[in-house]
Amino acid sequence: MKKTAIIFLALACSLSVHAQVTSDEAAGTNFNKPEREEWLRDLGFGMFIHWSFDSQLGVVISHSMVGASEDYMNRFINELPQTFLPDEFDAYKIARQAKLAGMKYVVFTTKHHSGFCMWDTKTTDFNITNTPYGKDVVKEYVEGVRKAGLAVGFYYSPEDFKFLYENNITVRRRGLNLDDAFLAKYNDFIRQQTNELFSNYGEIDVLFIDGNPNEACKDEAWKLQPNLVITRGAVNTPEQRLPGLADDNLWESCVTMGTQWQYKPTNDELKSAGRLIEILIETRAKGGNLLLNVGPDPYGKIPDPEVRNLTEIAAWHFVNQEAVNAVRPWIITHEENIWFTSSKDRKTVYAIITGIPDWPRGARKEFVLGSVRATSDTKISVLGQNDLVVEYNPDNIPTSRFKQTDGGLTISVVRAQRLYNNHKWPNPITVKLENVVPALDPPVIVTGDASVSGKTVSLQGKLAKKGNVETIKVGFEYRLYAGFTEYLYGDKWEKTSFIDIAEEKEYSVKTDKLEPGKTYEYRAVVVHPQMSIYGDVKRVTAGQ
Repeated sequence: MKKTAIIFLALACSLSVHAQVTSDEAAGTNFNKPEREEWLRDLGFGMFIHWSFDSQLGVVISHSMVGASEDYMNRFINELPQTFLPDEFDAYKIARQAKLAGMKYVVFTTKHHSGFCMWDTKTTDFNITNTPYGKDVVKEYVEGVRKAGLAVGFYYSPEDFKFLYENNITVRRRGLNLDDAFLAKYNDFIRQQTNELFSNYGEIDVLFIDGNPNEACKDEAWKLQPNLVITRGAVNTPEQRLPGLADDNLWESCVTMGTQWQYKPTNDELKSAGRLIEILIETRAKGGNLLLNVGPDPYGKIPDPEVRNLTEIAAWHFVNQEAVNAVRPWIITHEENIWFTSSKDRKTVYAIITGIPDWPRGARKEFVLGSVRATSDTKISVLGQNDLVVEYNPDNIPTSRFKQTDGGLTISVVRAQRLYNNHKWPNPITVKLENVVPALDPPVIVTGDASVSGKTVSLQGKLAKKGNVETIKVGFEYRLYAGFTEYLYGDKWEKTSFIDIAEEKEYSVKTDKLEPGKTYEYRAVVVHPQMSIYGDVKRVTAGQ
């Protein structure tokens, strides 16, 4: 056995791919066409569908096979598929729900790590046609999504637990030692399945490859369909989190509504629709795509709690779609609780105001923006509103106004539109600013590493660009790390002490306020007179 092959597979299989293959460095070869990547960036928002026969148990998709007994494995592979009858699956209905929510593409799990195929494959009997359902679900999915006018995406796992199991290899995701002969057999199997997926269903728009080895899948898919955009496996795909910084290249974050990818009717906590809307806003402000997951139940329907979330997102998106469709990052991502997106020419800026769940209808509020400057042609409006009337309040004229001062652009707007019968609307509103320009070239701050000495943590940062001021304040923010699955439930940030510096240089701040043994997230912060700018997010575990 070649030593290089052992090292490659050990490294490849040591990656917990859902969790770890999320950076450009780990993504590997990228032969996506640039114009197709830009096309996908314009779409911006997609639905992820994780679904397989073990949804009948409400357990984690596939991973219950790792560490399972021989009896469990036998019944999982041979018995459980025989009760899978999702006769209420309606791909067109699900695609319509996605479209209403503002999603422009759908990515469906054709095969997860278990090895169970949701299409009529000739490579294995472990597939949907050998269940009571008996039909090719992938075919139904493709037809339903196309009928709804959405782009079609496949999720595919080259990792295959049943393939390992039937070759007498202990099922695991890390620490595999595979010889050359088995690796060749494995890659041939992957190529055959990829060939079926990209030969039998017409043009496919997006592929999400979740696992290693993935090069055979990528090669075969691009060879058969050169216009295909591969996300995971080729570009940055953070999972259950968002990057700390904006990136003006294609990246795609995949997020669950709760904590599990597949149907989980018990022991889970769904994010609110409002939180999911905030995640979409932040994703688009940072230049990325959001792939929001749903998990159909064993009968093929999206569970009602997830449908409710999709409906609330649909209402918000119907009003505010202009702020998240085909947009790009502004010069900064946000000022406090106001997030920014912009048109591609940066002449129109969308200021999306979050964090005010109790803004009374008819009430006027003012905000000062430091990153946006008005011109003689500037116009202002609130998306969805005509700025002419507040229902049942004829004396309240909700005209949007702005005033440019040396301290920033002051905007004054009214939440006027009636969307709910109780006159409350807890979700963000968007102020559209046309014919504006950047107010400054913003500072740049870099989050460095941290060192721990006893109970003292020293946080390192670097002011890479100071901007148009003599001195500037720098410091850090930190919060407890909620965990991989719970990352997007994180608490508000706490601040360290801040220091004044007059030049672009490295700096550090010490703190003894972190709880011993706990893991924290932290980020560098620079406080400019017009706004605060944040560095990327890193983690440190406090000493005992």
